[in-house]
Amino acid sequence: MKREMAQSHKEAQKSHDELPREAFTETDMLLLWNKFAQRLSDTGQKIMATYMQINDPVLDADGVTIKLELPNEGSKVDFDNNKIELLGYLRGKLHNHDIVIETHVNEAVAARHAFTPQEKYEKLKAINPAIELLRKAFDLDI
Repeated sequence: MKREMAQSHKEAQKSHDELPREAFTETDMLLLWNKFAQRLSDTGQKIMATYMQINDPVLDADGVTIKLELPNEGSKVDFDNNKIELLGYLRGKLHNHDIVIETHVNEAVAARHAFTPQEKYEKLKAINPAIELLRKAFDLDI
């Protein structure tokens, strides 16, 4: 019975050649990346979600390699140990089982956070320049 079960399980599995390999855009990948990061954050896996949101990943020219820069070696090791669930999610949602995630350490990248009201305002203004019109229209202070 065990042999029959193993044989039926082997037949049910698709070979690597039969798995889908649909092309996808960087925008599609980023949407799913951020959705997965939010899901991790909601379920309490804040560290992995933070690693995913430090930098936006970039789709390589080959169309299947996703490159992510992390600030230090420790975060790279931690991310690499926990990326299997992310890979499965992306492969399933993007219908491409050739997707690979490469992580690189860039010690020079340091997340700079806005702390003062002026820094926060400048960051918001960089994201949406129309905020300056809003501030002037209502004569708001920073």
